[in-house]
Amino acid sequence: MSVDHYTALTTGPAPGAPLLFVFHGTGGTERQFFELGQQLVPGAGIVSPRGDVSEGGALRFFRRTGEGVYDMDDLAARTARMGDFVAAHRARHPGAPAYGFGYSNGANILASVMMARPELFDRAGLLHPLIPWAPDPVPGLAGRRVLITAGRRDPICPWPLSERLIDWTRAQGAEVTTEIHEGGHELREAEIDALSRLLTG
Repeated sequence: MSVDHYTALTTGPAPGAPLLFVFHGTGGTERQFFELGQQLVPGAGIVSPRGDVSEGGALRFFRRTGEGVYDMDDLAARTARMGDFVAAHRARHPGAPAYGFGYSNGANILASVMMARPELFDRAGLLHPLIPWAPDPVPGLAGRRVLITAGRRDPICPWPLSERLIDWTRAQGAEVTTEIHEGGHELREAEIDALSRLLTG
């Protein structure tokens, strides 16, 4: 485990506050959601890693070979690396709950880490995730609070795959809430409001 696996912006939590891990989308940086995290959960310790994969200069958290086509071996390796990174930060703040949210590619790496190591996150917001494979059962997600948001006309994350992920997550026993709009891949205010309720409720 190492907190040095990624370049990251970090702050320590106030007493009794959670750790909040935030994951940017393709082309973002560790600054994309850092301030939003601070605004959503005042006093939280923020851990905002920078993706270490470049796709034509756009930063990501794992490789893909085409739109919606993932390099699954790379995803597995980078999921393990991110899991160790999260665990190392958690070890620095024993007793602090760990929350996370990510958008698009950031939601995908967060979802993948949750599937591999469900004990790492107590609450998670997946904003426009795309999970194009059928995950195995993950009983450890039972009781975890998960928000999934989507656009019914999202050209990057097709609605049937979003719906399948929602159904799968519920089947694991997670407490799932959703925020669905009729648009595309854009983040809307109602999604941020739902994320705020997840993280502070």
